[in-house]
Amino acid sequence: MKIKSNIIGDMLAAIAGILFTLAFAPFDYPYLAPLALSFLFASWEGISPQRALLRGFLFGLGSFGLGVSWVYISIHDFGGVNELSAGLLTCFFCSFWALFPALAGYISVKIRPNNRGLISIVVMPVVWLSVEYFRGNLFLNGFPWLQSANSQLDTPLAGYIAILGAYGTGFLVALTASAIVYIAQVKCHKLIVTAAIFSVWGIGFGLQKLHWTHSIGEPIKVSLIQGNITQDQKWRPENKLKTLQLYKGLTEAHWDSAVIVWPETSVPAYLSEVNDWFLLPLSKAAEQHHTDLIVSLPVQGDSMDEKYNAVMTLGKEIGSYRKKHLLPFGEFLPWQPVSGFILNSLGLKLGNFKAGNKDQALMKAGGYPFMTTICYEDAFGDLGIEGLSNAAYLVNATNDGWFGNSIEPYQHLQMARMRAMEVGRFMLRATNTGVTAIIGPNGKVLNKAPLFKVAVLNERIIPMGGLTPYARWGDLPFRVLIVVVFSLIFYEKWFFKRHD
Repeated sequence: MKIKSNIIGDMLAAIAGILFTLAFAPFDYPYLAPLALSFLFASWEGISPQRALLRGFLFGLGSFGLGVSWVYISIHDFGGVNELSAGLLTCFFCSFWALFPALAGYISVKIRPNNRGLISIVVMPVVWLSVEYFRGNLFLNGFPWLQSANSQLDTPLAGYIAILGAYGTGFLVALTASAIVYIAQVKCHKLIVTAAIFSVWGIGFGLQKLHWTHSIGEPIKVSLIQGNITQDQKWRPENKLKTLQLYKGLTEAHWDSAVIVWPETSVPAYLSEVNDWFLLPLSKAAEQHHTDLIVSLPVQGDSMDEKYNAVMTLGKEIGSYRKKHLLPFGEFLPWQPVSGFILNSLGLKLGNFKAGNKDQALMKAGGYPFMTTICYEDAFGDLGIEGLSNAAYLVNATNDGWFGNSIEPYQHLQMARMRAMEVGRFMLRATNTGVTAIIGPNGKVLNKAPLFKVAVLNERIIPMGGLTPYARWGDLPFRVLIVVVFSLIFYEKWFFKRHD
């Protein structure tokens, strides 16, 4: 399986990147993920670190070029940027994130062991997931899109999610790929490696039958409202009253629900503009019907320049949450003043929000505390376990209207499913234009609304208690694995160098 021709190897890496993205929603060919990574890892065998860097970059171009091409819609259709500039920005965006697979290729070849023993099987998987972890957590506030594990929600490896989370499960995806390459190339230990990989997948199948969390109360009826206010219409002043009346009318038709959830910034105005004449009367009506409302809108702080993306509860329980993990280049501009100058010169006006405090009390609705995330925040597993022990379910208020009729809403729903599985809780995901969904603790979608339709989802969910292993430990086991494997690799290199 060693790739001898540079051109063939380069082409294979780019094709593998495309195949990798086809493993994710909405394509949903999950077994392509380990297969694509096995092609990539094989292309890194027997070449220089520089060539591996190139092939990793080509893989990234194929993967992100298909997988996040929806950013063009946001820039051009809703940002008002011309076709050429929007295309160039999209190419830059995809090329930038392609640098991370390139980095994985360079490091993997640079530190590969001197011999082809069993330790070599874990090198590329650990490097791959280390770079994926770095991309998702440390750089520019993180961009954890197309994480390896998100493709595996409906395979036996999903059994590990509640234990290992996204990064630990992603390591098993990459380990499978590395084992395939090892079996194809190395004569010794084939039976052991084959048996080990089959065991990993078999154990994962068995783990899916375990329940880490439990019911703590009777089912409660919930309603999720999808108003289908498209992004180009949402903030027009002439549409504000019509939008509020739409959500108010849909809410009043479901006063029999214990909890009603509106999408992200479903109220197209600041709190101070609508509180007295709209939200307070609505809150009193909700209290009279024994219903709690979860709504979303921007709020201002102590100054005009201080604004937050927020979620509020109305009814018997009054509370608020301010988004903590902001979207780079969407809600805040890093690399100032350079980024602001470039985007302003293109006529692309973006938000400038502040991040909410890290320690915020859980809100309550339907008689139970719940964990809140706003839009992009549900891409981060660590955010979903902060204070989880007191949360009975999850709520994510989202606006994917920025990306039109693309693959992005389905990818985003897939990540929401991952968050539900990691912590063993129901997820209520309300979106402006779709895909609004109610997700079970096992990650299965119980009910969902179609894109670009006004819809109300009704379902009964069970408040849950208890903690999954991932909720207790987070990504600590994965970080320990990284340290152990890198220590073994450097020890092996030191040992051989000393005995040369």
